[in-house]
Amino acid sequence: MANGDLTGTTALVTGATGFIGSHLASRLIEAGATVVALVRPTTDTRLVPAGVRPALHDGTTAGLAAVVRDVRPDVTFHLAARFVAQHGPDDVSGLVLDNVLLSAQLFEALAATNCRRLVTAGTGWQHQVAAPSRPVNLYAATKQAVQDLLTFFTDASSLRAVTLELFDTYGPNDRRQKLFTILRRASETGQPLQMSPGEQLIDLVHVDDVVTALVVAAQRAGCNPTEPSEVFTVSAAKRYTLREVVELYSSMTGRHIDVVWGGRPYRDREVMVPWMGAPLPGWHPSISLPEGLRSLAADG
Repeated sequence: MANGDLTGTTALVTGATGFIGSHLASRLIEAGATVVALVRPTTDTRLVPAGVRPALHDGTTAGLAAVVRDVRPDVTFHLAARFVAQHGPDDVSGLVLDNVLLSAQLFEALAATNCRRLVTAGTGWQHQVAAPSRPVNLYAATKQAVQDLLTFFTDASSLRAVTLELFDTYGPNDRRQKLFTILRRASETGQPLQMSPGEQLIDLVHVDDVVTALVVAAQRAGCNPTEPSEVFTVSAAKRYTLREVVELYSSMTGRHIDVVWGGRPYRDREVMVPWMGAPLPGWHPSISLPEGLRSLAADG
């Protein structure tokens, strides 16, 4: 599946209007797959990639089961998630509903309809230190809860899954308020940018490499007879400190950023050295950070 013809394959994608999901859906369409995007009533369907059919999820478990019965996916990619770096009281319900409840509903629907192959996205932030599970924040804790749910469903049904723990991602058409968006804005305004001392290591993987990893994971799902739910890390070939990333961005794009290093403290529970779990077999990153930043500069 990683390099083969996907014509005739049906893929159900959650989070298809998001950054990674939209790139994945477009790649699958180009490869000949039929792609269905799970959307909510509040989803702006104009963001659904061309060639992708939206399928409405009404918020109920029965409604989602009906969608899965109609689609009958050969593989499901579960990428939808709510991200909050530092939550407040008003964020708790949304994080649990969007991350935990939706996942449980999806796993139940897939298990009930015997749709066996599933790829999910976890986060490296599930590991605050070098430990199997110590989430950095509430967002990561909900992702860890999803992994526990998945362990149950793969043990109790024919569902087979691969989870990819992702770190920082970047690439073209990124609408998120992430590091390179912030750096670009700072270069355009000329305003000083208050940042931490910048010694934390950053693991940045280009979205094209992430999409390739997702497709490789889909090919692998269900192939290990002794492990119905596998977890792998999708990591860059080289990690840089935040200071090095900013310097590299400036060098590759020709943009000057006035950074005040140490202008703000490290975040509470800052990850200084990202977790390194088992690498995904059959995948390695092909786009280095300098190459990726150079292409972003060329795209404007």
